[in-house]
Amino acid sequence: MHSSFVPSRQIKIGDAAVFADTTPRAIRHYHEIGLLPEPERGSDDRRRYGYEDMIHLLWIRKMADAGIALDDIRDAFTAGTATTGTVAAGPESGDGIAGILERLEETFAEQEAELRRQRTAVQRMRTEGSRMGLLSDFVTDRLKGLPEGSLRQADLDTLLVTERIFGPLGAAVQASRFIALATHPSLREDSDRIDEAEEALDDGVAVDDPRVTQVAAERHAFESALQAVIEESGLDEEDDALFDAWDALHPAAEDDGAPADDGQDEAGPSSGRRKVGSMSALEVIGMVPYDASPARRRCVELAMELSTQDSSAT
Repeated sequence: MHSSFVPSRQIKIGDAAVFADTTPRAIRHYHEIGLLPEPERGSDDRRRYGYEDMIHLLWIRKMADAGIALDDIRDAFTAGTATTGTVAAGPESGDGIAGILERLEETFAEQEAELRRQRTAVQRMRTEGSRMGLLSDFVTDRLKGLPEGSLRQADLDTLLVTERIFGPLGAAVQASRFIALATHPSLREDSDRIDEAEEALDDGVAVDDPRVTQVAAERHAFESALQAVIEESGLDEEDDALFDAWDALHPAAEDDGAPADDGQDEAGPSSGRRKVGSMSALEVIGMVPYDASPARRRCVELAMELSTQDSSAT
């Protein structure tokens, strides 16, 4: 006895959702993001799904259930579009499941590598300390061996800003200043005293106030004393060695002499952000907000003028 059952050639979205163990809303979402081609509509203006549509839908569900993101599935299905001019890199294409899964595995391998990099960075921050760990190895290696607690958070924050502007080499050289302060308590006391005097030059102090000239002279005297300590302790010689070490780690490009991209700037070509490496240090410095009054800025200028005069005299 023959059965009178004859399957439909096409089914509606509700039946398709039940068959694939999903929902009509999910299927509509697949259409919206370009994951599932939208089928033709019937005379009642409703979508009708055929056999190939169901195969495609089952592929999506199985891969999604395996934890593969919908965007990754879509990218795998449409990977051949650029070269073939078609959208058919789905289950019905000659590429087949092996090719799609191979591309997905490559994507996951890249994601795993990025996760390992991030995990290494987090582990390093925990080992070095949250603020110390934000600096490059080239900088933190210079600071190892200092007495515990001798470096202040403000010291590390300054190095972080310097590294962003001038790179790890610039911050490693600047570290000599904080090494000297950390190992010479009297210098640290003088530094604190002058910092407080400069902070007192707020917006209520005129640029021609005698205190501005006085603090500038004190800053100049302190910087001279600090530089003498750096030279006496051999830190300046270590600075020279830093340049050699940096050159060994980053040999100059032989093609055009352009500095190599150190990969630290994450701004891509479509991010809408200018890369720091494409700007001068002066431009970058101009982007850093400094809450300094006109009197304090004048104090810095006067201190620099005194340093210039000393350099000219010697």
